[in-house]
Amino acid sequence: MSTNPTVEEAGRAVADPAAYADEARLHEALTLLRREDPVHWVEAPGYNPFWAITRHADVMEVERNNTLFVNAPRPLLSTAELDALRAAQRARGPELRTLIHMDDPQHRVVRAIGADWFRPRAMRALEPRVRELAKRYVDRMVEYGGACDFVTQVAVHYPLYVILSLLGLPESDFPRMLKLTQELFGSSDEEMRRGESASEQMAALLDFFAYFRALTESRRAAPTDDLASAIANARVDGEPLSDVDTASYYVIIATAGHDTTSATIAGGLHALIGHPGQLDRLRDDPGLLPTAVEEMIRWVTPVKEFMRTATADTRIGGVPIAEGEAVLLSYPSANRDEDVFDDPFRFDVGRDPNRHLAFGFGVHFCLGAALARMETRAFFAELLPRLGSIELAGAPELTATTFVGGLKHLPIRYTLT
Repeated sequence: MSTNPTVEEAGRAVADPAAYADEARLHEALTLLRREDPVHWVEAPGYNPFWAITRHADVMEVERNNTLFVNAPRPLLSTAELDALRAAQRARGPELRTLIHMDDPQHRVVRAIGADWFRPRAMRALEPRVRELAKRYVDRMVEYGGACDFVTQVAVHYPLYVILSLLGLPESDFPRMLKLTQELFGSSDEEMRRGESASEQMAALLDFFAYFRALTESRRAAPTDDLASAIANARVDGEPLSDVDTASYYVIIATAGHDTTSATIAGGLHALIGHPGQLDRLRDDPGLLPTAVEEMIRWVTPVKEFMRTATADTRIGGVPIAEGEAVLLSYPSANRDEDVFDDPFRFDVGRDPNRHLAFGFGVHFCLGAALARMETRAFFAELLPRLGSIELAGAPELTATTFVGGLKHLPIRYTLT
């Protein structure tokens, strides 16, 4: 897409993984859509058509009306080829059904299985361990001798260790979980993906299923005091979850539970490097850390979109939406909406209020939001008092994606005690 895109070009950028690896291009497109056509019909090559919803108020309206706009059958933007593959799988039998695929009443019941593990009481109990791990990974930065690729050597490992420890998985399996997550979320990125075809992308998911099927059998045979055991032995209406639903629950916890947080931590550090005045402000006033974390989350917006399907004829922002038509909720766009955020392209560690939608809204609000906030806060609380200087040591690189992503490389030089 060239500079000064047409509205149609801007709409197609929403479905282009390469656009999310070029933030200037992406936000030029989204800004144009918010201004000229905030509920825009997109016909992009290789995709089934959809409406792109780009304003904060309209995204919230769709999220709020979770019976009018449902997750099934198209909860995420994927190619027409992958849509067809999944439809064929549904016809043959059970398919992946994570919380992001489910609608009420099933969503409410299944969500409750893991909810207690992410409530404030559980977070308070987990906080000492999170702080310990934050110190471990800042210490590791010292061991690297003042230079590292912050993403690959630090950011992806710290939240991975937290969430997989919560699940109760052995540390020897962590590298495998990281690779499978990167293949799943990076299926549009040449560096991350397993292969180009839809069947190769599905293979990464099937590998997850095989791993978690074995884990389920183990935890049912010998229950333990961890989240994996709680999921494996959960019952709904007196019956255990099916193997598919159990594996699906593990997949969403093990993947979204760390990849989004690592993107926030890496993107937050990049923002501080690029805005040295804000870095100084935060170091001088650590009391700003809670608002700084919220601003990092808004700035990065690791989850780029979810899809919903209209169950009846309706309107969004005055635009008619027909029953059965799909809408894409653009969170990066909502989080830069000029009608909601004062100077939205300014990174401000003291931004308050900050009504970002990076965790979603309504019944599908992110289950792990409190954990993500705590991990990010703990990491920067450990890093900033020990940081002498920091600068880029090369060009940062973003993942090509339309779903979850952020920086995949962040080379930095620093002094650290």
